[in-house]
Amino acid sequence: MYDVIIIGAGPAGISAGIYAVSRGKRALVLEKGQVGGIIGKVSTVTHYTALQTQETGETFAKRMKEQALNAGVEIAYANVTGVTLRGEVKTVSTDKGTYEARRIILANGGTPRKLGIPGEAELAGKGMGMNAARDAAAYTGKNVYVVGGADGAVKEALYLAGFAKHLTIIHFEDQLGCIAEFRQKVASAANITVRLGSRLHAVYGTDQVESLEIASEHDGSIETVEDPGCGIFVYAGVIPNTQLYTELTLEDGYIPTNDKMETEIPGVYAAGDIRVKQVRQVATAVADGAIAAINAAM
Repeated sequence: MYDVIIIGAGPAGISAGIYAVSRGKRALVLEKGQVGGIIGKVSTVTHYTALQTQETGETFAKRMKEQALNAGVEIAYANVTGVTLRGEVKTVSTDKGTYEARRIILANGGTPRKLGIPGEAELAGKGMGMNAARDAAAYTGKNVYVVGGADGAVKEALYLAGFAKHLTIIHFEDQLGCIAEFRQKVASAANITVRLGSRLHAVYGTDQVESLEIASEHDGSIETVEDPGCGIFVYAGVIPNTQLYTELTLEDGYIPTNDKMETEIPGVYAAGDIRVKQVRQVATAVADGAIAAINAAM
């Protein structure tokens, strides 16, 4: 029996674990993949207070894990298959066993959204749906396409542009949705083109991407681009990982909380990108995790 179980080892979950043990609670963090969540897979981490120089997602996640373990947080790697949230004791079932606690913090974030277009699944990992931090070097001197116009997408595009022969940002709106700093960097980059009001419509190939179709949001016209061996990186938002939380009432798939991170069920808290909120950044996730754990420990 734990005092607090935390589902998810991203910034919100790790923050919650550290704050819980600091208050004398026995805390377990359950993570199906690696500590860091989505932020652990990005090329660079920016704008968070007191970052190290040239902070990558990998280095940031490594330091989070070390801090948590040194603080006494237990981390178990398991895939959560079911939860029982109501009642005094909460139960979490995983593929490695069952765990119980009187308090639970849901901090398992989201999953990158797929486009659902022809060729996406067949060419995944073969030039389609690549990861900038992992795959950028493989596309040195090649053409690269980035789908998405928000902060995360444009930040990865700027990183990829350092490797690519030419990089094209494809975004469905008529202006990029990123911060001014990133827009200015895009405008000053010699090898970046922005295609606004456009969507990636389909990709074709067998062992690599051979061609892609780009559709206009304005007139529906479709342009076919022949570009063998190019790389396509998709940053089209995330889907909250709330599918198992059927006991909670959701808003657009996200978990509503009050300012104490409490959900509608006593003893159940939510923190980070999984909850209803205005700003989804590392800074706000860490704050959510701290608030959730402080209240869970009372």
